[in-house]
Amino acid sequence: MASDEKKNMFAVYGLSGPIYQGTFEGLKDVAGVHRGAAVRPIAEGEPAPVFSAPVAQAVSAYREMLRSDPERGPLYHAYQIMQRQIVSVTSSDPVERAFRILLERRIHQAPVLDPTYRLVGIVSERDLLTVVNVEDGRVRDVLARKVSDVMTTPVVSADPITDIRRIAWVMLEHQVDGVPIVNETQVLVGFVSRSDILRAIITDPPLSLWR
Repeated sequence: MASDEKKNMFAVYGLSGPIYQGTFEGLKDVAGVHRGAAVRPIAEGEPAPVFSAPVAQAVSAYREMLRSDPERGPLYHAYQIMQRQIVSVTSSDPVERAFRILLERRIHQAPVLDPTYRLVGIVSERDLLTVVNVEDGRVRDVLARKVSDVMTTPVVSADPITDIRRIAWVMLEHQVDGVPIVNETQVLVGFVSRSDILRAIITDPPLSLWR
């Protein structure tokens, strides 16, 4: 089993290579990484939120499922839910090619690699639409740009054994829709999207929310 020191590790990759490697708490001090508005925790002594009947039933059913089979372990880490067949683009790709890849694979973002297959950024459908004109689902015209011109860099990545909940926090704090998973040799080995986390919540074995 991995030591505590190796758990929950994040890294930030830019065009020049790794910018930061460390804990989730240290990400806030990394220059250039966008930080959104934090979710306000419930203060001490403040009443717990009251759920509507459907939500309360769903929470109750989820907790009951956790108790129903204690021998089946819940999901904790990125490697348990990450996409292993990664759809990526390169920084030198024309934006039209990248946009077509996202459309064909029905995804909204993809990690960006440099010519040596090193992670350098992430590009989203929104990024590409700033230079691609789409009409009736088809590319009508496009500015002569490369992925490197519109991608987001630096990009936050996580280690395969990072806690899923901390990855969810990164998505909220840094307003991103996905987090690349990079191993200790700086190789891209997976990708966790918002959909992957939502899917984990409803699958069996369940995602541990109350550990």
